[in-house]
Amino acid sequence: MKATIYTLIALIAFAANSLLCRMALAQGYIDAWNFTIVRLLSGALCLSFIMAIYSYKLKQKPHYDKKILTDTGSWRSSLSLLVYALCFSVAYIELDTGTGALILFSAVQLTMMGWGIYNKEQLSSVQWGAFLLALAGFIYLMLPSAAIPSILPASLMALSGVAWGIYSIRGKRCVSPLRATGFNFIRSVVLLPILAIVGFSYLNDLSMIGILLACASGALASGIGYSVWYVAIPLLKSTHAAVVQLCVPVLAALAGVVFLSEPLTTQFIIASSVILASVWVFISYKKVTP
Repeated sequence: MKATIYTLIALIAFAANSLLCRMALAQGYIDAWNFTIVRLLSGALCLSFIMAIYSYKLKQKPHYDKKILTDTGSWRSSLSLLVYALCFSVAYIELDTGTGALILFSAVQLTMMGWGIYNKEQLSSVQWGAFLLALAGFIYLMLPSAAIPSILPASLMALSGVAWGIYSIRGKRCVSPLRATGFNFIRSVVLLPILAIVGFSYLNDLSMIGILLACASGALASGIGYSVWYVAIPLLKSTHAAVVQLCVPVLAALAGVVFLSEPLTTQFIIASSVILASVWVFISYKKVTP
């Protein structure tokens, strides 16, 4: 139950992130470079504040696990986070929504499913069938808005998906999800001046709405959302963590219907039902031993 709750919260945060990115970048409120800068910086500031309170209260306890305070994330995870965030933002504005989602989630699936199989995670024929059906439902949902992509943005989106898969996998090693996520964000700030060199030329295109959307994406959907994901990820197999993320486009599309007045189509209802049912079968299937 604990894994289910945390996973659901994280998936909602991912969908919110997708919605905020779409609102900020697709509407031209902010450019990809400055969006990434504000997103990572606001995430680092928010998590630093929360970590300070958390560490203070933790030290007030007479007996606490001192290993928690030694978890400071890693440079590899921070680099994965930065590559994911930047490549996603830059590629997003060059790709159709369906095309970007197909490339991103295909890369995530290949990375995490591949890692799970490499680590001897056994999948039954029922689970393979459920996974393929969920994937088919996902393609059916995204294909109408997809178009043949240019090589560079497609490559960047694929790299973003691989980076996110790596970032997720590395979360299995964390002792303190909050501190690991916080320090990963803080480390990423070190490289932001490099992004600022490019982003400086777009300063005239910034709007307050774009900055606020980037802050919401960084502090709430990314900072807190990724912390919750790092709570859930050690409780899941890599293959399970990969498959459940196919629910994110469904939740994001549903959020678009609710908050952006996007149309609710029959295709969306059919595809969403197939995806959600298939994911449920995949994660709930228990192999019966004779």
